[in-house]
Amino acid sequence: MANYYTKSVRLIIRPYQASDYQTWLSAYINRWPKQHKYDEGRLDMSVCTEEWFAAFTGKHQQLINEDKAYVFGVFRLADGKHVGYVDFSTLLRDDFQWARMGYTIHNQFWRMGYGKEAVKAAIGLAFDQLNYHRIEAHINLDNHPSVKLAESVGMEFECLRKGFLYENNEWTDHLVYFINNDHFMA
Repeated sequence: MANYYTKSVRLIIRPYQASDYQTWLSAYINRWPKQHKYDEGRLDMSVCTEEWFAAFTGKHQQLINEDKAYVFGVFRLADGKHVGYVDFSTLLRDDFQWARMGYTIHNQFWRMGYGKEAVKAAIGLAFDQLNYHRIEAHINLDNHPSVKLAESVGMEFECLRKGFLYENNEWTDHLVYFINNDHFMA
C-alpha cells in the first residue's frame, strides 16, 4: 500500500483513513447553507456512519491500488480539521501520463487561501509521486470561482469542449484548463 501525502505551509494532503471519520463528518455537518450553484451546501449525512466511512475509505484504497483514482483529504496541520478534498482520475498512462483533477473546499473554509494552497500542493504530489505529466481540470462555463482557482495555480485555458459531460439530464460544455509537469512551479 502506497503512502501518498504532501504538506504545505498550513495543510496536509493525503488519502483518507478510517480514523478520519469524526473530523470528516464534522466538516460536512458544519457546512454553511448553499452559497451558489456549484456549492453543495449542507448535505444529509444520516447514512454516513462509521461503517459506511470505513467502506468509503476502502473503496478509495482499491481505486489507488488499481491506479484509477486518487482521493486526497485536505486537513489543517494546526488542528487536523478537514477542509476539503482533491482528487485525480487517471485518464491514460503509457506515453501520456494524463489525469483529470477535481477539488472542493467546504464553504465554511472559503476565502482563507486553502483552495489555492491545497490544489497547488496536490498538483506537486501528482507530478512527483503519481508520475503524471499532464493534469486537466474540466470546469463548467459559469463556475467562475473554479476558473479563478485553476488560473491562480498556473493552469492554462486550453479549449472549450462542447457537449462534454452529461450532468443534470443534459450534455454540458466545459472549459478545459491544464498544466504539464515541465511548466509547474511548486
